[in-house]
Amino acid sequence: MTRPEGRGRLDEIIHPVTRLSICGLLAAGPQWVEFSVVRDTVGVSDSVLSKQSRILEDAGYLEVRKGAIGRRPRTWFRLTPEGRTAFTEHLTWLQNAAQLTARQTAPADGDPES
Repeated sequence: MTRPEGRGRLDEIIHPVTRLSICGLLAAGPQWVEFSVVRDTVGVSDSVLSKQSRILEDAGYLEVRKGAIGRRPRTWFRLTPEGRTAFTEHLTWLQNAAQLTARQTAPADGDPES
């Protein structure tokens, strides 16, 4: 089944607010973002970020790179091309839903109650 162009798609993987926030942060650019920056920006604990990033990674939306700086282990994230597409589609769906809701709740011209 095909969707009309420009309608977007609700993505149940991205939709929960923590994963939506992670994707939004990572969508800002193609560069790798360190675990601690994502954690602090999104405002979650290490364990929550680990769990939510694993879900995104398992869906193919997130790429994870592990390494070290000196003797300290580090983890970095970035969206995959599939993750960027899914995030863009999800945002389009949300924007269309918001516009539809606004049109449906706006008073009609000439409405005595407006």
